[in-house]
Amino acid sequence: MNVILLGAPGAGKGTQAVRLAEKYGIPHISTGDIFRSNIKGQTPIGIVAKSYIDKGQLVPDEVTIQIVKERLEKDDCKCGYLLDGFPRTVAQAEALDKFSKVEAVVNVDVPLNKLLKRITGRRVCAKCGESYHVDYLEGKTTCAKCGAELIQRADDNETTVSARLEVYEKQTAPLIEYYAQKGVLITVDGDGDIERVFNSICEKLG
Repeated sequence: MNVILLGAPGAGKGTQAVRLAEKYGIPHISTGDIFRSNIKGQTPIGIVAKSYIDKGQLVPDEVTIQIVKERLEKDDCKCGYLLDGFPRTVAQAEALDKFSKVEAVVNVDVPLNKLLKRITGRRVCAKCGESYHVDYLEGKTTCAKCGAELIQRADDNETTVSARLEVYEKQTAPLIEYYAQKGVLITVDGDGDIERVFNSICEKLG
């Protein structure tokens, strides 16, 4: 099963992707994780990516497309994959069509006016990457899993998040129409608890 997860920043794609990949036995491929790994390692691609991400802009298509193509050629993708964070533009979707057949596109729909609060309140573990929200931390500043410090990502500030949402509206939202026309789009209400959203996705994927 070749699946794409769509949704604005903060819609909960990453959380659902981990659970879906486990349920269906396919790799979760997050372009965000790939870029963060390259940024941390200060690779040439990482340096280029960071200059765009820090401004709330998208990484150029040619860089992202090449990274995804190479990833999908690995053996663990032979039985399917779950793409999270790609494609983000119609141009990327058209490029993906040339080297892989997408079977389902899940659009996790959350009102944009709720996303700013979601993202700016997000805190992640500096060690294991576990994600939390300040509304539910009750003042805690350490990870419940490993005890490491919780941090706010540099690109989770209000200015950058607003820019990311604006970029999404202009460049990524048209993907919904693109995949709807192909007959592979599944839309679920993402404005709810994690379990309910997950069950809704599974029900529609079958």
